[in-house]
Amino acid sequence: MADPAITPAVASLAQRVRAGEARAIARAISLVEDDEPGAAALVGALFRATGGAYLVGVTGPPGAGKSTLVDRLSLQLRARDETVGIIAVDPTSPYSGGAILGDRVRMQAQAGDDGVFIRSMATRGHLGGLSRATHEAAYVLDAAGKHWVVIETVGVGQDEVDIVRTADIAIVVLVPGTGDEVQALKAGIMEIADIFVVNKSDREGADRLEASIEAMLALADAEPGAWRPPIVRTQATTGEGVPELLAAVEAFRAHTAPARHERRRVRHAFRLRELLADRFMEHVDRRVLAPGELDGLLAQIADRGLDPYTAANGILERALGRDTTR
Repeated sequence: MADPAITPAVASLAQRVRAGEARAIARAISLVEDDEPGAAALVGALFRATGGAYLVGVTGPPGAGKSTLVDRLSLQLRARDETVGIIAVDPTSPYSGGAILGDRVRMQAQAGDDGVFIRSMATRGHLGGLSRATHEAAYVLDAAGKHWVVIETVGVGQDEVDIVRTADIAIVVLVPGTGDEVQALKAGIMEIADIFVVNKSDREGADRLEASIEAMLALADAEPGAWRPPIVRTQATTGEGVPELLAAVEAFRAHTAPARHERRRVRHAFRLRELLADRFMEHVDRRVLAPGELDGLLAQIADRGLDPYTAANGILERALGRDTTR
């Protein structure tokens, strides 16, 4: 997204997105996902129309039933006549580079509902459980007037913490009988949860898993009046417990409403830093280093002939045109 110029085509696309046209939304997300010319300009044209949607992050290990749960949750929201955008981040196909589960075979309940927009996005090697363009896709759905944007992470395990920097609420979905009792006692993904969901709660081990989470929460050093993540039992295939999950989401939304602006400011600050880092590296690659020079520096570092700090300072001095060690 290097070109900020708003062309007539970009302006027209932005207008159609704000009008809620499904084909325009799909085209806009493809534009930002593929980092095509005009992507940055499109985000700029849409950004002032964002901020109305509530972003729900759903994460957890593979096989926890996240897609089915998201499907059932969106049904609950549609029953209230609220529109939903779903971003499902899937593993990347080694052949096409696209999302392996791009057809969203596990989200069939919403087929044909104009009030629900579902989009799969491939991680394309990006760590943290999300695609690099997830933020921008959420902006598009927000600007399109969706009341809720639900982001389902890829499900790779404990390192999926990017969701807390993207969504207004993080729901961690666990399932009994797969070793999650141990995972519940670890740091990382468990620390980001605003709500815990024990899905497939009819399975043996559900009580033990809930007790493990409760034990972990009891050890947390929470401030007085702070939100304590509830544990909601669900059976996503039947919809059991999903109304209670939505009620917990609404309770969290009300509890954190006074701090919502600050939470979003922190998220935007992180995204700005991330974009600045990307832009700086793009500038270094294109305008500072000669072709192959970075590989040469990396070889020197690997051979212990150069330390990373000296190399970084040297690149920064050349990029800024001044001595950065003073």
